[in-house]
Amino acid sequence: MRRFRKDKLIDERLLLAYVILMAIGLVMVYSTSSIMAESRFGSHLFFFKNQFIWALIAAAVMFVICRLDLQRAAVFSAPALLLVLLLLSLVFLMPARNGSHRWLMIGPFTGQPSELFKFMMIFYLAFSLSNQKRNLADLKQLLFPYVPIIGLGLLLIILEPDLGTTLVIFLTALGMFFLAGARMKHLTLAFVPLAAVASFAVLVLGYKKSRIIDYVSSMADPLLGSYQVKQAALTLGSGGIFGTGLGEGRQKLFFLPYPHTDFIFAAIGEEIGLIGLLVILSLLFYMLWRGLKIASAQPDRFGYLLAAGMTLSLFVNIAINIGVVTALIPVTGLPLPFLSYGGSSLVVSSAAVAVLLNLSRRVATR
Repeated sequence: MRRFRKDKLIDERLLLAYVILMAIGLVMVYSTSSIMAESRFGSHLFFFKNQFIWALIAAAVMFVICRLDLQRAAVFSAPALLLVLLLLSLVFLMPARNGSHRWLMIGPFTGQPSELFKFMMIFYLAFSLSNQKRNLADLKQLLFPYVPIIGLGLLLIILEPDLGTTLVIFLTALGMFFLAGARMKHLTLAFVPLAAVASFAVLVLGYKKSRIIDYVSSMADPLLGSYQVKQAALTLGSGGIFGTGLGEGRQKLFFLPYPHTDFIFAAIGEEIGLIGLLVILSLLFYMLWRGLKIASAQPDRFGYLLAAGMTLSLFVNIAINIGVVTALIPVTGLPLPFLSYGGSSLVVSSAAVAVLLNLSRRVATR
């Protein structure tokens, strides 16, 4: 077992990109939410203060993770994942918010266990799949114990309902199995049943059916799309090349739904324009590129799978959010990492970056 040196420097370029994105996120959360906060809670700082507190918590979590020996900590990933499954079950005992049971409420704090499940699943898969005794060419070893554990988590999350996080977890797990050497025909066997269940849920049971119909309609005529899609398109387009100016956006005045959460990418585009969006996209994809560099330079299978899994999870999350805002895929309700308002997403996304920073100590990346 190779241990990292605590005196070795972390990837400073990755850390710098993360800090810049966090600063932009805090500014844009305030800019896009201040009017709504004043109207609903009597303080224009309501959402900003909450996000700032979560940013401090995220920083503390990152500090701890950067100091851990991840290989030793990964030994506890299986029981930790089972504990998160219990938390996922408890959300159904909580009061519904916007028709969903996604949040676990403990005193003043509210969190989404689905985000924690995503994080712990990557740890568990990296640890388990790096075991030299596991033969992924054997279908039985591929199915057990992964399908029962991950399948139960996906089932609980889709029942909340939370289609966006379900997609992120499933695609991340599929990617990690592929990188670990699983056969394509076995991965296809895992994909087909899920696609069949999803089709049955949408076409027969009506789960999110209206969103699918709206999306198909918008492909023929943008004006036939859902209200969210139309407002997101209007918001993005109104920014032009340079934007209307920071704080000068109009669509956040109760036209664009969730301007500080799911659709913050559109709200940012309105205020700082195409140039600002290109800067943000460059920072996001620079972080992903650094993650891939760290993964490819790892000295062992565990580090490679862990870094690749964290990077893949961030990529899928970013791609789905931007895909929704730009009307490339149906609305799923997924925040944009580091920029959207929300404690669970911010802390877990920051923890993923912390894992990459920790693993960067084991190698020299340029």
